Amino acid sequence: MKRISKKTIVHYLKAAEQGNAEAQCNLADCYAHGNGFDQDKKEAVKWYRKAAEQGYAPAQNSLGNCYYKGEGVKRNFKTAVKWFQESADQGSPDAQCNLGKCYLNGEGVEQDYAEAVKWYRKAADQGNPDAQYILGECFFNGEGVEKDYAEAVNWYRKAAEQGNAEAQFNLGVCYDFGRGVEMDVAEAVNWYRKAADQGHALGQFNLGVCYDFGRGVEMDVAEAVNWYRKAADQGLAQAQCKLGECYYSGWGVEKDEAEAVNWYRKAADQGLAEAQYKLGRCYYSGRGVEEDMKEAVVCSRIRCPLSKVADTIRKTMYASAFRIQGA
Repeated sequence: MKRISKKTIVHYLKAAEQGNAEAQCNLADCYAHGNGFDQDKKEAVKWYRKAAEQGYAPAQNSLGNCYYKGEGVKRNFKTAVKWFQESADQGSPDAQCNLGKCYLNGEGVEQDYAEAVKWYRKAADQGNPDAQYILGECFFNGEGVEKDYAEAVNWYRKAAEQGNAEAQFNLGVCYDFGRGVEMDVAEAVNWYRKAADQGHALGQFNLGVCYDFGRGVEMDVAEAVNWYRKAADQGLAQAQCKLGECYYSGWGVEKDEAEAVNWYRKAADQGLAEAQYKLGRCYYSGRGVEEDMKEAVVCSRIRCPLSKVADTIRKTMYASAFRIQGA
């Protein structure tokens, strides 16, 4: 956000104190974001309210957001909906999108997918990228409308072309699997890359998979590891597990079983079953970590209690216990 000059702040204050709703809203924005003042959410709410009560739509939406998030005021979804509604009725696409979200999630109103779609469509038709993306989700999942992959792609594309990373990723998935559009893995890579370049973790992971297997792009395992790492560093469990596999096998990176264990553990701690099993395998074989049969059993049981490896681990442990008891 561009820093506000002291001169501009003075003008905002004078106009706001004289009752100018736009100036009141601008002043509230300054307090909300700590721009020209120390950040003060309560003071922001005070000025948003003054403007909102004059019917200024942007302030009504912002005040609704304050109640929705509990910033500067006690969280209250019903009051948030009240202000979103007043702003949405004046045609604010941001408020229409927010109102759609409330109906979609049943926050402050009874859950109503059809009503959610109605408000998302109003915002989407005005070019709001978040609404376009979520409207695409509604068509993809059949929530509030009949499932229609082609229409989902239509809305994903509109949002994606405006830079919405979630929509870019989903559009990539549609091209990857031929949902609502002819399958085109190279085009999938194009959209995964756009999302990945914005820091979208799943986009980074899927782009890594494409490089890993040469799908839609020339195979490059080092580049695959690069994208897995970016996603893993953001905490994506699937990427952490995959990066662990790369270190375990020396795929695209120097083999390092201790580092493999490190990444398996990160993913396992998030509850990823595959990583829990692979971490158990490391404890069982003593690869990258000191052999520990008890820990191996704990990890492997979560993943696949009937698997041959897990069964072998338990049999080995139980046999050892039996020999001790019988000694």
